[in-house]
Amino acid sequence: MSAVFPREEFSEQEVTYITEVDGRVIIIERVPARVSLTTGERLYSPETVERIQAIIWGQSPPERTVSAPVYEFSVASAS
Repeated sequence: MSAVFPREEFSEQEVTYITEVDGRVIIIERVPARVSLTTGERLYSPETVERIQAIIWGQSPPERTVSAPVYEFSVASAS
């Protein structure tokens, strides 16, 4: 028995990668990715992943810092 999967289309884009490490939010802008036009899923090349890791664990100062509001989903009121 075989499954039939629809063919997804991807677009090469620059995206913003956001992650949290040790309680710190890290934002990396202009990251190359293949983005699914159907689901929005992002695929990164091995080289891009290595560069992201080097940025996160490196000692270089950031280009800039930002301040952002933080909400907890379980207590946020529904709009």
